[in-house]
Amino acid sequence: MLPDGLRRGLSQKGYVEGRNFVIEYRWAGNQVDRLPLLMADLVQLEVAVIVTAGSAPTLAAKAATTSIPIVFTVPTDPVQLGLVASLNRPRGNLTGYNGFNAELAAKGLALLHELVPGAATIGFLENCNPVFELPTRDVLAAASVMGLKVQILKAHSDPEIDAAFASLAQRETKALLVGSDVFFNNRIEQVVSLAARYAIPTMFAFREFVAAGGLMALHGSHPQG
Repeated sequence: MLPDGLRRGLSQKGYVEGRNFVIEYRWAGNQVDRLPLLMADLVQLEVAVIVTAGSAPTLAAKAATTSIPIVFTVPTDPVQLGLVASLNRPRGNLTGYNGFNAELAAKGLALLHELVPGAATIGFLENCNPVFELPTRDVLAAASVMGLKVQILKAHSDPEIDAAFASLAQRETKALLVGSDVFFNNRIEQVVSLAARYAIPTMFAFREFVAAGGLMALHGSHPQG
């Protein structure tokens, strides 16, 4: 399904799915290696526009076509990701929204430190995808300035999320920062439930986690193009 905000925006412009336009949905199931084939399929269908959510799908779409317009949402700087030439003048066939969550992840770390000043080590839960090296780098840099240690936790499946929280408890890590990847957005109840079970103060990247019972979230966006 389309995100509600995108569906409302299309409706405001007179586009109603099934009435005057058709959407070709493609899901990778969090398997990044499937993305090139899925994007190639969309290109072959000659779709009018490709909408992507996340860094990995957007990079795959960029590699697949230089002519079909691509509208993206990414959590980190699209210039550093190589998606656009600049924020003010994207050029090429890509435009979209940037959450600047690499910078916000560092801010989230600072807020967690204020909330739990006695925590010498703070956990950082991220997806196992190389495109998330930018927020990890910023978090580590911020931690160094604050004199904190960061326990990096990688998860690519539901069992790995469970194992990450068990590792936090085993090492008695006192606070956790959760990355902004869509992978975690699809597992809000699981992550919030585990944070409550282990009684670990957790900073999330989206307010939906707070609505589900999470402690707090820090999120922002910046339009591209």
